[in-house]
Amino acid sequence: MAERMLVSVQTLQRLEAGDPTVGLAVLASALHVLGMTERLAALVAPDSDRTGISEDLSRLPKTTHAASDDELDF
Repeated sequence: MAERMLVSVQTLQRLEAGDPTVGLAVLASALHVLGMTERLAALVAPDSDRTGISEDLSRLPKTTHAASDDELDF
């Protein structure tokens, strides 16, 4: 499999072990070799990124205020 992915056996072993330093290109190559490229689209879909959505929500202001008349003066 490593040969078909064009990576070293050690890199494939690191991917299999879940090493977070293995690049996304290596994962994409593995999915391609296994005929699972549709999984890659699901992996990078923003709607399924719970961590990213949570981070975005945490950056929103905690409170808001109504605009005063002064703020609406053009």
